[in-house]
Amino acid sequence: MDVSIIIVNYNTCKLTIQAIQSIYQSKTKYNYEIFVVDNASSDQSVEEISDQFPNVKMIANKENVGFSKANNQAIHQSAGKYILLLNSDTVVKEDTLEVMIDFMNREPKVGASGCKVVLPDGSLDKACRRGFPTPSASFYYMSGLAKRYPKNARFNQYHQSHLDENKDYPIDCLVGAFMLVRKEAIDQVGVLDETFFMYGEDIDWCYRIKEAGWEIYYYPHTSIIHYKGGSTNKKKPTKIIYEFYRAMHVFHRKHYQKKYFFGINVIIYLGIWSKFLLEYTRNTLRYSK
Repeated sequence: MDVSIIIVNYNTCKLTIQAIQSIYQSKTKYNYEIFVVDNASSDQSVEEISDQFPNVKMIANKENVGFSKANNQAIHQSAGKYILLLNSDTVVKEDTLEVMIDFMNREPKVGASGCKVVLPDGSLDKACRRGFPTPSASFYYMSGLAKRYPKNARFNQYHQSHLDENKDYPIDCLVGAFMLVRKEAIDQVGVLDETFFMYGEDIDWCYRIKEAGWEIYYYPHTSIIHYKGGSTNKKKPTKIIYEFYRAMHVFHRKHYQKKYFFGINVIIYLGIWSKFLLEYTRNTLRYSK
């Protein structure tokens, strides 16, 4: 088996069906298997997806176990030389699998790679080629300096917007919406850290893969569409906001806390949770009427 494709589904039945259809429309010499891990959806996802795609390997959870654990369930059952994490709200192009697996086969030192991820309006999903969220990178991003000076390398350590989005190069981390990972690298560093419920697990995985000596690569010679933010006009559940900032806390504690003095760490944690309170308050007030 060349690649095991894993899609985690949570009440996104129509989008997941669209993603699977795009995979089946791929023109590739490589063979693949598709896993759908359903996190206790209430929209009849399990039945509808299983009926339409009997060859898809369905794992139906009785509760929402989170993104990391759901992917790990499929990884443990997978047979592919490569593992592809693919969001349910994505559409791959006909050549996506072919181009990306060709690249990985040519570059044995690359542990994980990602293609160009494009939003529906044609703009780049900036999360698809990031730097690690070091304290300085996080400060420049959260303070607005990165947005104000998008071509400044110092201020754009996180989203790397000073780099050409149409050229390929090694980077720090990819996005879990499309991440092609070499099974050999997974065997070395382990699966996704289940401490992360639905954010940060992709950054943590890339960090561990790089620490083990593998390269992470952005390869924009093919692309996918990411229907990101489809519910941005709706009120965000408190858990979504909480998990986003909790992931920041967990990542810093795991990888950076020991590198900085106590006072610096206190400032960082205060910054994270202050931002959480601010976003939670704004979100609540916006929809309180």
